[in-house]
Amino acid sequence: MATRYIGTLMNSRTQAHAFHLMTDSYAQHKALETYYNGIVPLLDQWAEAYMGLYGRIGRVNHNKRFMQDPSKAKQYFKILLARIRKMKLPKDTYLTNIQDEVIALIRQTIYMLSLN
Repeated sequence: MATRYIGTLMNSRTQAHAFHLMTDSYAQHKALETYYNGIVPLLDQWAEAYMGLYGRIGRVNHNKRFMQDPSKAKQYFKILLARIRKMKLPKDTYLTNIQDEVIALIRQTIYMLSLN
């Protein structure tokens, strides 16, 4: 499950950057920039803490196709949030703390995307 979580977050970073480059909305442009700049350190922190306890992870799959329509960004992040919430992730408090920060960043992004 760790590789799926990490891969999902890696893909979300790239998807956010793709939306960021395609949007005509300055508010959306900045919201997406905040997300893709914020998710990388959280993802890295979670992955390293996970591996510090459970050992190295296996291969992480990457999405080869990304959405092209930035008007679907808010919906994308809502789906991302639901997908993450369904994952059975470790319950170690230091990992759940980082997971909560990831969720907060996604929720912040959803809010910021509603400001268009």
